[in-house]
Amino acid sequence: MEIRIESLETIREAARQFINQMGEARVFAFYGKMGAGKTTFVKAICEELGSQDVVTSPTFAIVNEYTSPDPSQGGGAGETPIYHFDFYRIKKLEEVYDMGYEEYFYSGDLCLIEWPELIEEILPDDAVRVTIEEQPDGSRLITW
Repeated sequence: MEIRIESLETIREAARQFINQMGEARVFAFYGKMGAGKTTFVKAICEELGSQDVVTSPTFAIVNEYTSPDPSQGGGAGETPIYHFDFYRIKKLEEVYDMGYEEYFYSGDLCLIEWPELIEEILPDDAVRVTIEEQPDGSRLITW
C-alpha cells in the first residue's frame, strides 16, 4: 500500500486513508529518517481516531498513552487506549524489557512505534512495517 502526503494541509486525509487500510492489525512500526514526519503522522492518526489528547513525541517517556472513543461501545460511550512509542533514546534492549513492552504490544490495543529499528528483534511477527520517506518535492510517501 502507498499514500502520498502532499503537504501538512493534506495529512489528516492521509491519516484517514491509513486508518481505513489498517484492518485488524494493532502494532504499527514507523520507519523513517529524523524529520521524515513520523510523529506528525502519528498525531494525525490519533486525531482522526477521535483522541482529544495532546499528542507529542514520547522521546523521553518512551511511551505515551492517549485515548480515543471505542467504536465497539457504540456512540463513543467507552474509550480505548492508543500507545505511542519512541525508542530513539534506547541504549540497550533491556530497557524495553524492563518497561514491560509485552503488556503493550500484545494487549490488542493500538501501538504506534517510532524508531522500531532499535527494537527490531522483539517486534511482534504481525507488526506492520510502515516507511515514511521525504520526497524531493517535499511531499511524504508512506508505504507498507
